[in-house]
Amino acid sequence: MTNQAPGHSQATGLSINRLRYRTRTCLSDPTIAFGIILSLLFAYFILSPVLMMLFDAITIDFADQARAGGAEGIFTGYYLQRALVSQISRYIFWTPLLNTAIVSLCVIVITLALGSLLGWLVSRTDLLGKRWFSTALVVPYMVPSWTFALAWLALFRNRKIGGLNSWVESLGLNPPDWLSYGIVPITIILALHYLPFVILLVGNALRQFDSQLEDSARTLGASPRVVAFRIVLPLLRPSIISAATLVFAKCLGDVGVTYILGVPVKVDLLATSLLRAISTGQEGMSAVLAGAIVIFGAASVLIDIRLLKTAQRYVTIGGKGAIHRTVRLGRWRWPAVIFTASVVLISAVVPLFALFLTTVMQTPGVITVENFTLDFWIGHDLDTTALRQGILLTGEFWVAGWNTVWMVGTASIAAGLLGLFVGYVVVRSPIATVAAFLKQVTFLPYLVPGIAFAAAYLSMFATPQGPIPSLYGTTAILVLALFASQMPFASRAGIAAMMQMGKEPEEAAKIAGAGWWRRVLSIVLPIHRGALVSGILLPFISGIKGLSLVILLAVPGTDLLTTYAVRLVDYGYTQAANAVAIMICVVAFIGTWAVQKIGRSNLADGIGG
Repeated sequence: MTNQAPGHSQATGLSINRLRYRTRTCLSDPTIAFGIILSLLFAYFILSPVLMMLFDAITIDFADQARAGGAEGIFTGYYLQRALVSQISRYIFWTPLLNTAIVSLCVIVITLALGSLLGWLVSRTDLLGKRWFSTALVVPYMVPSWTFALAWLALFRNRKIGGLNSWVESLGLNPPDWLSYGIVPITIILALHYLPFVILLVGNALRQFDSQLEDSARTLGASPRVVAFRIVLPLLRPSIISAATLVFAKCLGDVGVTYILGVPVKVDLLATSLLRAISTGQEGMSAVLAGAIVIFGAASVLIDIRLLKTAQRYVTIGGKGAIHRTVRLGRWRWPAVIFTASVVLISAVVPLFALFLTTVMQTPGVITVENFTLDFWIGHDLDTTALRQGILLTGEFWVAGWNTVWMVGTASIAAGLLGLFVGYVVVRSPIATVAAFLKQVTFLPYLVPGIAFAAAYLSMFATPQGPIPSLYGTTAILVLALFASQMPFASRAGIAAMMQMGKEPEEAAKIAGAGWWRRVLSIVLPIHRGALVSGILLPFISGIKGLSLVILLAVPGTDLLTTYAVRLVDYGYTQAANAVAIMICVVAFIGTWAVQKIGRSNLADGIGG
């Protein structure tokens, strides 16, 4: 036996001492241990499902062993070949991709054109009632996008797919197919729904814009055209492109509008093509389609992040005071009011009012006393096969309502609490790697559209995973998916709150002998109560009106209000579905009002109303 060299023994001793020191440091500062636990938790519930879904795109599924020519689990290019270059690839991938590109591009053009003008009107001019308009223009995003699709059918449905008469038909007109279904109505509805994105982003940018820059250019003889294109637009470029990329990411994952207005006439976008692949049990194909949506969605949001970083080149707010001069509209004041009011009417008032009226009429569009009814709300012995009572007297509605409240509520509370702890670890952790990983992994669901994230959860939890049984068809998979998908909002609220809090309060409590948990419960949570409330309520509102995530995961026994409404549409009970949609809007409005009251803010404050 040879003796160990003195240098080797000394190095071993130093390594042991270093390990002991790190162990003592970890035990004395639970932030490190808590950060590691959170990292493992989110790696499993956020990162793993996405990676497993992408892995399914390149491995043979059990049901495709014969067609793919290999054993289950081996690597293959079969699904990529089938989606991209096979005889059916046109219908599965390329046509839906083209439709998605057309819709997204048109939505971006419409929202940028209207949103930039409206953002300027409510933030930089003397528009009459601009505080009220600032709030009213954001209403379309407060309600589910697919409710506007139901309203569109109520207004413009024709005989192509049957069903109740529309309001236009009741007037003796026959709407053309292109107006009733397909690309045109899908584009219009998505544009109106995401218009508030552009209004808020451009309005905020214009609110911060220093009017002295425009005054200086005019003093030097610049024309209004030169001022607009050489000064204003370059400074607004980051906000405009950011709005465009965010609108694209949202259009990419929106399944409800296309499901209602496109699928009945065989018009698919990538999201509905994915929905069909999953509903027919094509796991490999669904993984390819979901992967494509993830790539496009992630690319758009990463572009947005990149542009936000480069936006520092356009800084106009420095140490000196800035002048924000209000533009006098003069003779254009009333035309501007009429234009803005028209947008509010078209995007919010008319659709919601028409949707409500269909729920209190036997035949939509017929204004007679005999035609009005409350049967779809509180009626008995209705002349339908499966829906024998109004929704307020139907057990399935209340079950779906209770499921919505407790599932979304549980997921939101968990997301809000853990989001605050994520913020604490990101800001306080001495291990930069853990902090960076937590910050990025909790943001990942924002890069993945809801329909693709749901596909990822199906890929991971549809079959047993070690000690965890199959969760498909259970409430657990819905709560977990809702929780994980809302972490970007909750974690960003927690990080922003913790970055504003210095270490002094905790250090004083530590000197007084308070332990880590005592400091968290007695200092951190009370100080950040507002951020915690926002981190819970905002995911709650988003979860209540969301459909893309839960439409794949819910079954009749675990319906939420959103999936229950869509199921009623499938059964042909349009008026009852509209009534459920109205109830979802009411809950969303109440939730938004609660957020504003608790957070002591107003939607109008965001754009200077």
